[in-house]
Amino acid sequence: MKKIIGILLVMALVFALGCTTTNPNTNDVNGIGGGDNMVDKNTDNGNNFNNLDNFKKVKEGDNISVNYTGKLENGEVFDTSLTPGREPLEFTVGAGQMIKGFDEAVVGMKVGDKKTVTLAPADAYGVADPSRVVKFDKNNVPDFDKMSVGMQIAAGNGAPGIILSKDENSLEVDFNHFLAGKTLIFEIELVSIK
Repeated sequence: MKKIIGILLVMALVFALGCTTTNPNTNDVNGIGGGDNMVDKNTDNGNNFNNLDNFKKVKEGDNISVNYTGKLENGEVFDTSLTPGREPLEFTVGAGQMIKGFDEAVVGMKVGDKKTVTLAPADAYGVADPSRVVKFDKNNVPDFDKMSVGMQIAAGNGAPGIILSKDENSLEVDFNHFLAGKTLIFEIELVSIK
């Protein structure tokens, strides 16, 4: 009789332990199944830790999209993705599609992160190169008479330039990027990592 009672106690203990262990194939931490403790990974709305995209950090080679606003030191906005009708900027980190400082600034960001970075000319569009300021003779410029200081023109190779000065016989054009030599401030928000 004692043997039977002992066997029954062992079976009861095994049964009780079997009902309280965690099933590794579910999110059921209490081991009892069902109820509010179950999480359907397919209907997760980003409200729990199953959505790992919320924790992923940008690294080189990632395809990302960002909203940004670029300003000069005086606060003047020179470009923004927040203009109505524009989409977030998409690019591959480290692929040379962006200026160096912007590329480096997004590394380590997570979706939803915002930051402001200040870029020296060397990390932006470089220092203005005096050799890229070219003087043209009037006879070599079609529509010379229609051109004026501040006008943007394109060279024969398509390079854009700004007319810096003009006299009766010639004009001087700067083919440096219009942001070369300037310190730039970017406000960046990471929208997605694809």
